Amino acid sequence: MQKPEARTAPALLSEMVHRHPAREAVIDGARRLTYADFAAAVADCARALHAAGIRQGDRVGILMGNRAEWLIADFAAMSLGAIVVGLNTWATARELAYQLGHAGARLLLIEPAFKGRSFVELVAEARALADGLPALERLVMAGGTSADGIQSWEDFLAGGRDVAQTVIEDAAIAVKPADVACLLYTSGSTALPKGVPLLHGGLIDNMWEIGERQHLTADDRLWLAVSLFWSLACVNAVFAVLTHGGTIVLQPQFDAGEALALIEAERCTVFYGTPNMALALWEHPDRARHDLSSLRTGVTIGTPEQIQRIADLGVPEICNVYGLTEAYGNSAVTDAALPLARRLQTVGQALGGVEIKIVDPETGAERPAGEMGGIAIRGNLMPGYWNDPERTAEVFDADGFLLTGDLGFLDDDGYLFYRGRLKEMVKTGGINVAPAEVEGVLSSHPAVELAFVTGIPDDRLDEALAAVVVLRPGKAADADALIAHGRQTLASYKVPRHYRFVGAEDLPLTTTGKLQRNRLGAFFR
Repeated sequence: MQKPEARTAPALLSEMVHRHPAREAVIDGARRLTYADFAAAVADCARALHAAGIRQGDRVGILMGNRAEWLIADFAAMSLGAIVVGLNTWATARELAYQLGHAGARLLLIEPAFKGRSFVELVAEARALADGLPALERLVMAGGTSADGIQSWEDFLAGGRDVAQTVIEDAAIAVKPADVACLLYTSGSTALPKGVPLLHGGLIDNMWEIGERQHLTADDRLWLAVSLFWSLACVNAVFAVLTHGGTIVLQPQFDAGEALALIEAERCTVFYGTPNMALALWEHPDRARHDLSSLRTGVTIGTPEQIQRIADLGVPEICNVYGLTEAYGNSAVTDAALPLARRLQTVGQALGGVEIKIVDPETGAERPAGEMGGIAIRGNLMPGYWNDPERTAEVFDADGFLLTGDLGFLDDDGYLFYRGRLKEMVKTGGINVAPAEVEGVLSSHPAVELAFVTGIPDDRLDEALAAVVVLRPGKAADADALIAHGRQTLASYKVPRHYRFVGAEDLPLTTTGKLQRNRLGAFFR
């Protein structure tokens, strides 16, 4: 298949409309949008955004589940040269307030509620925590009516009807490959999440390469239940499929039984999911009653056993991958044609336009093939963390390589083998969590003197969060109390499930008094 000539999101959509106007682009329940339909909806939304004062470089937040309006608003904002801020639907008010404030979002699109949570109330709480979020000028709600300073989706669109189509077309032409397309927040090694800006050109180039490793074509149909605010979805999956002219089948939120039925009904061919999602599909009692034979390829991360399970589920050409948000999702992907036995072990070779080297974590010197070290990447990368030059300087070396903090080695043929993390990050259910953030919240409990968080093996999540806690003299607290405390401030997946209460003298320390984090897991064996 021919790579798109487009190097920006609006140009890509225009090119795909020209190639496949009547092919389905997005399916959201009963809504079925062809590429022509989708482009028309994007244009209507872009006119509304323009009427609301959104211009090139402005930030537009999206806080919704997986629905067509998410993608419509995404491409509409990018068509104006605005920057899309994908917001975590599990976020607490504190987390949302930080991200909206740090991004300087001028407009926020929400839905009324998701997974039983009122987003209207959540945004109000976030504003109360951040002096009203003065940069946030307008709220728009899909699936609700206009009220209390929130504009309905329909009224919002109506406000753009007087904006000429030529205004939108001119704005799209002005967007350049080196412009920022989206801003995503990812946990880091400190308590505050990092804003990762990604560029239009990288979205096209890197995702085209990922799609090529999967051997995608315009006939492929993606099952997408991974939350759109994750880079695995809105960056990796969406652009890998759209650069190949395929179809995106949305599931509003992951439910294993509904997923099995959706994959069968829509004859989905592409699987994007985490190992715990695959396990839920595998264990569901209705699995044997659904025809999953349409599935062919896709991407995932996990152990050889987890990837084998996805292949056994009916995805014979599943691709093992390595990457991070800062590098447009994936930097190495196994080719779907590689023997499965090989795909179980390696995360593949570097994508086109990407260089990978292994370095000594202390000196930065490059290590030869077969020798373990830190994974460093150059090529399709973010330009630097949003408004954070200090943390940007920490992760780039003098030659422009991103020091990922991950451990691995390359073989003689350039295949990468991932072997864990040099950093303290915990990846639970495929999601990165910074121990420092969780520790700060647990330590704010009046009974807690010290709290240290680590990851322990878990059959479903790969790693479960676990906390080692030292209580203040004369104070009492149990696991239930700390879980309840954590849930007031943290997204649910960041709250540890396992606790050990110890004395300060029991903590594993070096001779200089520094905590030995690699020994915390011993408390849970």
